[in-house]
Amino acid sequence: MAETTTNRPKWIGQSLKRVEDPRFLRGKGRYIDDIQLPNMAVAAVLRSPHAHARIVRIDTSAAERLPGVHVVVTGKDVAERMAPLPTFAVGPIYQHLLAVDKVRHVGEGVAAVVAENRYIAEDACDLIEVEYEPLPPVVDPFEAMKPDAPLVHEALGSNIAYARTFTFGEFERDFADADHIVRAKLYWPRSSGMPMETNGAIGDYDEGTGLLTVYANSMSFTYFQWLIATSLKIPASKLRVVPINAGGSFGSKFFMHKVPTMAGFLSMVAGRPVKYIEDRIEHILANDHCGSDRHYDVALAVDRDGTMRALKISCVDDYGAYLQFGTGTHGNALAQVTGPYRIPSVQYELTAVLTNKNQQGAYRGFGSEVNNWVLERMVDFASQELGIDPVEIRRKNFIRPDEFPYRSPTGNIYDSGNYEGVLEKALALADYDHWVAERERARKEGRYLGIGIVTAQERSVFSSTEFWFWFDKPEFPVTSSPESATVTIDPTGKFVVTLHSLAFWGNSPETVAAQVVAEQFDIDPRDVVITYADSQRALPGTGPGGSRYTVMVTGALVGASERLKDKIKKIAAHRLDVSPEDLEFREGKVQVKGAPDRSLTLSEIALSAYMFKLALPEDVESGLEASFTYDHPYTTLPSPDRKDLGVFYPFMGHACHIAVVEVDPETGQFIYHKYAAVADAGTVVNPMTLDGHLTGGTAQGLGTALYEEYVYDENGQMLTANFMDYLVPTAMEVPPIAIDHQETPSPYTPYGIKGAGEGGRMMAPGVITSAIENALAPFGIRITELPITPSKLVQWIEESKARGQSTAS
Repeated sequence: MAETTTNRPKWIGQSLKRVEDPRFLRGKGRYIDDIQLPNMAVAAVLRSPHAHARIVRIDTSAAERLPGVHVVVTGKDVAERMAPLPTFAVGPIYQHLLAVDKVRHVGEGVAAVVAENRYIAEDACDLIEVEYEPLPPVVDPFEAMKPDAPLVHEALGSNIAYARTFTFGEFERDFADADHIVRAKLYWPRSSGMPMETNGAIGDYDEGTGLLTVYANSMSFTYFQWLIATSLKIPASKLRVVPINAGGSFGSKFFMHKVPTMAGFLSMVAGRPVKYIEDRIEHILANDHCGSDRHYDVALAVDRDGTMRALKISCVDDYGAYLQFGTGTHGNALAQVTGPYRIPSVQYELTAVLTNKNQQGAYRGFGSEVNNWVLERMVDFASQELGIDPVEIRRKNFIRPDEFPYRSPTGNIYDSGNYEGVLEKALALADYDHWVAERERARKEGRYLGIGIVTAQERSVFSSTEFWFWFDKPEFPVTSSPESATVTIDPTGKFVVTLHSLAFWGNSPETVAAQVVAEQFDIDPRDVVITYADSQRALPGTGPGGSRYTVMVTGALVGASERLKDKIKKIAAHRLDVSPEDLEFREGKVQVKGAPDRSLTLSEIALSAYMFKLALPEDVESGLEASFTYDHPYTTLPSPDRKDLGVFYPFMGHACHIAVVEVDPETGQFIYHKYAAVADAGTVVNPMTLDGHLTGGTAQGLGTALYEEYVYDENGQMLTANFMDYLVPTAMEVPPIAIDHQETPSPYTPYGIKGAGEGGRMMAPGVITSAIENALAPFGIRITELPITPSKLVQWIEESKARGQSTAS
């Protein structure tokens, strides 16, 4: 395990402005569409209008004759030259770059055109004649599980891609012994990340060298660059991926491989650079990174005093037409399945179903945000059925501070926490007692004011075991998910940091890197320049998924800095005639401890290191550069029987959100009176940027709770394929958010940092659901599905009145 440093440092913890901002605020960010290569063409993709159909015939002749068209390819062309796309699934569920024999969802690519410009390419797509034989689509996962259902993949022989029940702890005993069982059926609908910039890439194939260069706005490439090369049937050494700033991601560009593969393949076929960027409709229809689409049947076993005994979850997950990440999104859920509560046993049944919809992928929270919503719903229902205050039932079941590190029923470890401390801060920040009194006053006046509260987890830094622990005999039991960094001091003493897995994606990786290196060497963060390696120069990296990047890149930077500091100390000790152990770094210098007048500046050391070899110690080579690859600092393997999944997400953040809303039962509209959030992300690197992250995540969570949903009709046609129908919250729909932090440093990471990249979306759906339900308590409404639209609210109220359940005046 890594050495832990928990003393308050100088730069870690400072609210510094982002070092990335000046170039972006001046419009000099250079995104994928800003790149123009000589002789570059542009691609467009013809997409299926059918959810399920055989491809009988494709005639591309008219498109090929259109002036300005260079190349037209179909799925058949792709299959002849390429292997299927990478997948974490097992079994015969193959996905090609373009559909080969049949299409499996609306928007699946059928043909691609390379032309002089996008206008010509789009016109050419319109000239391609495709004869389809429509097949019956299946869009309901429960219908898809029936024996006579149309098959999405005939070779699989069923639409059930995976089914298994896991049992952790003495579940049967705990469940039977409990005084009361709280039951509910819950539904979390499909939504997706909507970054300002869609997925895009440029392929540039050099026929002379055989080198394919791909510029891509993906967050991660070192982790899967070799998979793209495998699909393209070229050596990984012949594929160079160059990271380009990403205009937002929210997870949707983590495993973004199809678009770079498309651009690379088309460039190889066309013999010239080819740019392909999704338009908005393509991004919605076929971005491969939809969020979870889950139906739950849940039971929480509790005693009369509110003590939680066991949790039973049965989930049918609609994965769509393909299974890109396997069932990995449920691994995230299992990392924190019992939340912040002492629930000793769990039974988790998962059925992964294929339907004729776009597939799931990575989206902010990666499935654990759903688990938070489900668990907090069950806690609220337990509170209602047992007549226990919602704050008190949570407080009663919290894991205590002296119980950390805490082993959850699945075998995962929670490193540290003080959940009651977070709760108390949140109650104070929200002015909870005031709003409780105000709620009572409002109800007497016939107003519907409600208070919602969630106390939930945010795991960070995954171990790759979560992608294969589902199987007794996994095909590829990968265990590495590292991150790397290189720190260089040039001959003038200036710092350059090279990151190895991503470019800017909307967060602040460069600011984090600058602060960490400044902390290590006691220099000004503004003196650190950040660069990115391309795939041919990159060391191992994984990217910023799973709220991992700040923890992992800090570990890599600290490791590289320590190596570099050792070398600097050797040089300085040689020149100052002292022991290296007697030296320390202070304000850009290396000085003898207790004798600041005996010092050398880093510039002096650097000049010696680069220009005066004969002045260096004999065992020291010229130059000042060090790299370090940081591996997951705490992971263990699952047990053979899978009753213990091992430690795979040990850095456990926590948060409490409290919302106060007032609902108009006539219109279903509501207003916010208060929104407060307290987070524990361990040691905070930059409070200002973390607050921005939490605010953005909360806004996104409000979208999930209230607006966003991929709606398909019975024929598999998507009804929300544009921003007129797929609603995302604007600044007008997001309330002011009061934010505070509590820091319980991780004992396992440098500086005690945990992750918080998904924090707001982890909490907001639960707290808004809870607040609205609380406001409508006089109607006896129990909210079990999202999004909570005004029309649904009015419908639920009318149904309550019709059933005679309403006590509202």
